[in-house]
Amino acid sequence: MKTKSNILLIYTGGTIGMIKDFETGALRNFNFNDLLKHIPELNLLDCSIETQSFEEPIDSSNMNPTYWVNLATIIEENYETFDGFVVLHGSDTMSYTASAISFMLENLAKPVIFTGSQLPIGDLRTDAKENLITSIQIAALQDKGRPQIAEVGLYFEYKLYRANRTTKINAEHFEAFASLNYPELVESGVHLTVNVDDLLVPNRRKKLKVHKNLESEIMLVKMFPGMSAAVVEHLFSFPNLKGLVLETYGSGNVTTESWFVDSLKAVIKRGIPVVNVTQCAGGSVSLGLYETSVELKKAGIVSGKDITTEAALSKMMYLLGQEISGPSFKTIFETSIRGEME
Repeated sequence: MKTKSNILLIYTGGTIGMIKDFETGALRNFNFNDLLKHIPELNLLDCSIETQSFEEPIDSSNMNPTYWVNLATIIEENYETFDGFVVLHGSDTMSYTASAISFMLENLAKPVIFTGSQLPIGDLRTDAKENLITSIQIAALQDKGRPQIAEVGLYFEYKLYRANRTTKINAEHFEAFASLNYPELVESGVHLTVNVDDLLVPNRRKKLKVHKNLESEIMLVKMFPGMSAAVVEHLFSFPNLKGLVLETYGSGNVTTESWFVDSLKAVIKRGIPVVNVTQCAGGSVSLGLYETSVELKKAGIVSGKDITTEAALSKMMYLLGQEISGPSFKTIFETSIRGEME
């Protein structure tokens, strides 16, 4: 029975991969080929580690679907060789990328663990070492000779979350991420505690299928008091619009002003799917619960239920990239396909 895992560490960019140049004081990208020299603790892990970096590491603020495809391709090309993958990524857009990768990797049966840090790896008080070491340790976990985690996760500050359930909630604290609608998968303390009942169960008989077509002509509109009819009409009439995610109040409520409801109905009439997600960090959309969402339900708007905005956007890109539209889009979107919603 296999006991030692092979882990591929993929560096895309971000704070975790920075060290301070002692001569200039400026931050520069870390050479991950020298990883074991700088973090000798990794030698204590019972797994073998190889590294691969994007040709040009990028700040996560510049992340886009082209880079998502690059990352998915690296995983695809190395899938049979390695037992698990750890992706180092800037924290600002990590939840977006990790959510997208979860949809792009169908029939995933191995761990893909995203992590990063709030301070560079060379900083005296860095959180990078713990995040990196524990992410690798989690990716290497085995049960009966097979990877114990078989989904895309996000590890930060002692907790592994399901990636497509996460949101970045703090720009300064080490506890940068939260998953308010789903429990953590693993908690790191003196021991690693795996919440087995909350893990996705893979179908190991099916082969990995990587989806690389993503539709990015979509829009996110956040409701706020005082929205202008002229602005909304201008946004909603964008000719190349393929999908709209609407961040609504509370349990899915919007203004009942006729100009807004009519503009929304006009979008739906064009065959463009509109997904309703809540602005609240936790909780769920419940269409028809209040009068202010009855009209949306009648118009055929798609309920995002308890999905995060990050997962809603990437799921929409994925489904539209598969050319799924109309009633099928609504049915599939409202169904959990990667554990992203209840």
